[in-house]
Amino acid sequence: MMELALTAEFRPNEFPSASREQWRELVDAVLRKTGASFDSLVTKTYDGIELQPLYTLDDALEPYALAPVKQGWDIRQRHAVPDPVALMNDLEGGVTSLWLAVPASSLEGLLDGVYLDLAPIVLDGSVDAARAMLRIYDQAPILADEVRGNLALTPTGEALDVIKQARSQFPGLRTVVVDALPFHDAGGSDSEELGASLALAVSHLRALTAAGFDAPDAFAQLEFRYAATADQFMTIAKLRAARRLWTRVAEVSGVSEAVQVQHAVTSSAMMTRRDPWVNMLRTTVACLSAGLGGADSVTVQPFDAAIGLPDEFARRIARNTQNLLLEESHLGEVIDPAAGSWYVEKLTDSLAVEAWAWFQEIERAGGLDEARSLVASRIADTWARRSARLADRSDPITGVSEFPNLTEKPVVREPALATPEGELPRVRYAQAFEELRDLADAQPERPQVFLATLGPVAAHTARATFAANLFNAGGFATPNAGATRTPEDVAQRFKESGARVAVLCGSDTSYAEQAVPTVEALRQAGAERVLLAGKKTDATVDGFVHMGCPALEILNDTYSFLAVKENKGVER
Repeated sequence: MMELALTAEFRPNEFPSASREQWRELVDAVLRKTGASFDSLVTKTYDGIELQPLYTLDDALEPYALAPVKQGWDIRQRHAVPDPVALMNDLEGGVTSLWLAVPASSLEGLLDGVYLDLAPIVLDGSVDAARAMLRIYDQAPILADEVRGNLALTPTGEALDVIKQARSQFPGLRTVVVDALPFHDAGGSDSEELGASLALAVSHLRALTAAGFDAPDAFAQLEFRYAATADQFMTIAKLRAARRLWTRVAEVSGVSEAVQVQHAVTSSAMMTRRDPWVNMLRTTVACLSAGLGGADSVTVQPFDAAIGLPDEFARRIARNTQNLLLEESHLGEVIDPAAGSWYVEKLTDSLAVEAWAWFQEIERAGGLDEARSLVASRIADTWARRSARLADRSDPITGVSEFPNLTEKPVVREPALATPEGELPRVRYAQAFEELRDLADAQPERPQVFLATLGPVAAHTARATFAANLFNAGGFATPNAGATRTPEDVAQRFKESGARVAVLCGSDTSYAEQAVPTVEALRQAGAERVLLAGKKTDATVDGFVHMGCPALEILNDTYSFLAVKENKGVER
């Protein structure tokens, strides 16, 4: 039997190909049973790109040679504190380059013993640090043409003198970073991050050429820094689109070869302070996506980065995330693995088109320097739209707005150094829910919402779980009546809980039979506010909680109601 299976001839034509129309007929048949429309299967991004439920050969675009031929990527760890022990631990643990945001005076001692020909150094934009780094390179036992890394300077003022010095002394050393992270960290979309980064890069090119650099040399000074998120395919498409866009800028500038060097950093905006262990999952997906997208170097932020200074355990997990993907999964051994994917190719193209249009709009406004208010306004609008989806949990945050853990043990870290204020604000997607959790934790007693469950557990568990999940996200305890038989059972258990707000949780059948008397019994037992998990009832209630409801607004209103009644005077 096995021999027959191995030697049987494969005949692909034995199975007829299914058409898109046949697939659509089957999908529509299922949707008719649920009452949903086909449009409910289409997702729209913050850039207005429609993500279809199915992509076929009809959607295929000609694959674009996007990824450079290289082996793996550079594991780059950031250090904001001059700690030689932490730095050496990183290098011995697999880190292959260092991103240093430390005082210039600490560089020489910090890098003592580091083989600079093996570990490129990327700085954080200080002219003093750049000058110190050039002196270190000049004195190090390393050939000038072997020096790699980036001084990360902005080509203005005295920084231009340092850039010229670096170019003459160390031809392989880059000097300018096009940092797109501020656009992402302010809540911007992917095309906004790409388009603004192009505008920033072009402004740097103009400054460099005005200072005497020819176009190829100016292009050779630049490295791009992008955010990698847990949205796997969007991150892959963004990095691929970025290279395509930069190639177009080079063509227009008359430069035949200008490879975009990319440094991907796992998103700060997606990191949480609550249940920070989930950040390990987010950064793993982000790192994988950056690698598959073709990034030249990747920085995985430690899972506790949003809390304070990362400890050694967090740093080890961050670098080992990359070690495992490179050494165990061998992700770096495939060139542009997403090439040819109908979905990714279409997404890459759509994202590039949107980003180019945004870049052109900035250029028409006079370039980035003249269009900063335009950029800030557009990103603020995107953040408002994103905030609305975060608030109603359309964009869920695991461990914060979904599946929160009120009994989690807090992760405590030393405070991080204050980050200088930029022109754009810095936001985190979880911040609104986490502020409520902080307020609830600060109360003498944790505020609570009683789950008034109707009938046996099987009848109410779905809606009770939903309601508990929602109110736990705001820091509320949710005592549960458990299995009940009568409205009086529910009212008695509510009274024993000491709560003042109740949420009715049951099935449609139990609502029809018991909702009205149960609400009356709850009010007689002292309930000052009664909500219902669902969308309709014959009982007179004070509000509803359901999928798609304004969750953050409900949590804020409930907290305000309790705080005002108890006269706690808590400011938010």
